[in-house]
Amino acid sequence: MASKKGTSSKDKGKHKTLITDTVLRDAHQSLLATRMRTSDMLEIASLLDKVGYWSLEVWGGATFDSCLRFLKEDPWERLRALRKAIPNTRLQMLLRGQNLVGYRHYADDVVRKFVERAASNGIDVFRIFDALNDLRNLETTIEAAKKAKKIVEGTICYTVSPVHTIDGFVKLAMELEKMGADVICIKDMAGILVPSVAHELVSRLKKKVSLPVHVHAHDSAGLASISYFKAIEAGADIVDTAISSLGSGSAQPPTESIVAALKDTPRDTGLDLSLLDEIASRVRELRKKYKRFESEYTGINPKILVAQIPGGMISNLAQQLKEQDSLDRMDEVLEEVPRVREDMGYPPLVTPTSQIVGTQATLNVLTGERYKVITSETRNYFKGLYGSPPAKMNPKAKKKAIGDEKPITCRPADLLEPELERIAREVDGKAKSVEDMLTYALFPMVALEFFEQRENGTLEPEPLEEVPEGGEEPHHARHLAPSEFNITVHGETYRVKVAGAGHKSEGKRPFFIKIDDRLEEVIVESLTEVIPTTAGVIEAESVPQSVRPKPKGEGDVTTPVPGKVTSIKVNTGDRVSEGDTVLTVEAMKMENEVHTPVSGVVKKILVKIGDDVNPDETLMEIEKE
Repeated sequence: MASKKGTSSKDKGKHKTLITDTVLRDAHQSLLATRMRTSDMLEIASLLDKVGYWSLEVWGGATFDSCLRFLKEDPWERLRALRKAIPNTRLQMLLRGQNLVGYRHYADDVVRKFVERAASNGIDVFRIFDALNDLRNLETTIEAAKKAKKIVEGTICYTVSPVHTIDGFVKLAMELEKMGADVICIKDMAGILVPSVAHELVSRLKKKVSLPVHVHAHDSAGLASISYFKAIEAGADIVDTAISSLGSGSAQPPTESIVAALKDTPRDTGLDLSLLDEIASRVRELRKKYKRFESEYTGINPKILVAQIPGGMISNLAQQLKEQDSLDRMDEVLEEVPRVREDMGYPPLVTPTSQIVGTQATLNVLTGERYKVITSETRNYFKGLYGSPPAKMNPKAKKKAIGDEKPITCRPADLLEPELERIAREVDGKAKSVEDMLTYALFPMVALEFFEQRENGTLEPEPLEEVPEGGEEPHHARHLAPSEFNITVHGETYRVKVAGAGHKSEGKRPFFIKIDDRLEEVIVESLTEVIPTTAGVIEAESVPQSVRPKPKGEGDVTTPVPGKVTSIKVNTGDRVSEGDTVLTVEAMKMENEVHTPVSGVVKKILVKIGDDVNPDETLMEIEKE
């Protein structure tokens, strides 16, 4: 096992440049919408372990969510598998302070337990940051990681704005050293750190703090390699790179290029280029599997210097816009992002603020009116529930978000009651471990669906390949999109959903059928065998994915974007006022509040929690008074 100190004994006395490779986390998050599967990671794990990296970034960021939501993998099992396959290299994760790997603040008991379990399952290095550089939000995570005797990288989220200065970043680093950090990380998530600033910032950090300095940058604007060299020249100890076949663009600079450029210099990395080349060849082949997740927006794009969208956000934002059939509006969104950011007091754009700002900018563009639809996260941001913004917020935008409510001024987590006991009650019988409880704490609805599918043996990742029109789906992706029917048996009508199909065995394939939300497994050769049954004659009427009516009246409630219902705030018969929140819909990983267009009485509720909904459907009918 690698040393748990900031630098190992073999590093001491040398001034070589140390390398962290991000191929197993940030690189595929930035270029492939976080879709790399654990099985593919394990194919290259033993080779990566031979290189002699200072660390490998393997976990955290968006990988936890993506594992559950898209890949149908347990993220904890991924970590354990990688720890077993990579015994000699430090494993590193990205931790969002009080947000952990989610999109809100969690109570201190959840934070402490998550860090403890992450450490026990294999993490050696915790890179801990707060999206607002609000150090109050790092206290509990740093304390927990130190208690676990792991390396803490206290992180400065680098950004450019009228209120951010090198003096301010140096002051942050000095405070992080006092808080117990072992390493100071400069996190340039948007790729906007220019060479001259990199040199000055690192030079001043080396004078003011006694800790190693680790530089992380994306190559989104084509600056990162040059900035690395100026940072190394100024004394930076460690830099993040990505193996070349999954590097550059919105990922990190290519590992081999940095290694080759430093060879035979006083800062030589000592890494073997032939071994790196072998890894690059393997990764090049693996990348071909994920072609459908590639985006034209993940290459070098100097426009990023204005929009400041981080690498991981670019590919995910492009994928989300594609799902909304609005990819052609990416430039409009990129132009709106800096305007929303200014309204919010110039937060650095890194998860979760990048998602909050990016999603709000997207909604502003798609709805045609700024702040017509405001996500729950945007509202909470203006309330101060993410921390203190770097600058004053736009009072007009703030008014639209929270009205006359005053933002909080305390540490946001101080307002949260302990959560673990409640969570244990809620998932009793569904969670098989403490790790399952933590998964539910972070992503309740996604976790419950994952647990149910795991229990029923229906876990199926989304396909890696697009199904050709008129063709058969890839052999590795035998899975039906849900289809719904109204079936009448002896006068009784049942709502039936074909939830998915497993692999064929002995010429037959299991289909998983939901009848009034009760899951049944039917083994058949084809779906037509489901219709004739011994129960009698069945009248089967094929209906659309949704049986909800099109909106017609002025009191019909609709969602502005496709998503999943996560909460319903009213009951039939309740009185509501125009603009009241009546339900929330999760879209683009954010909670979007849906409001009543009129004042009146709730006449009908046509959805339930967990339903997938679209903008052309009536979700609720309000009878206008």
